[in-house]
Amino acid sequence: MHLVQILLPLTDNAGRRFAGSDYGRVRSELSEHFGGITSFTRAPAEGMWKEGGHTAHDDIVVFEVMVRELDHAWWEEYRADLERRFSQETIIVRALKVEML
Repeated sequence: MHLVQILLPLTDNAGRRFAGSDYGRVRSELSEHFGGITSFTRAPAEGMWKEGGHTAHDDIVVFEVMVRELDHAWWEEYRADLERRFSQETIIVRALKVEML
């Protein structure tokens, strides 16, 4: 079993917030495709990283789905689509192997 996490920014590179419907669309797409989703949208997380000579940051929301098998091609295509829709150079989509207890 794998836990797939998608980290999406709250704002574009100019600081404008994305519409709630943008996240609703992601929630609907993932829920329909995988049969369920967990989203952490009420208290945004903060991502920080070094870029050039300064520290950059984003406020992010996290979407999670559980999958038995990873379809790498599907996820690569979906990530590229999200990067276009959210005007991002890179969107983090990561998978963690989990053991159900």
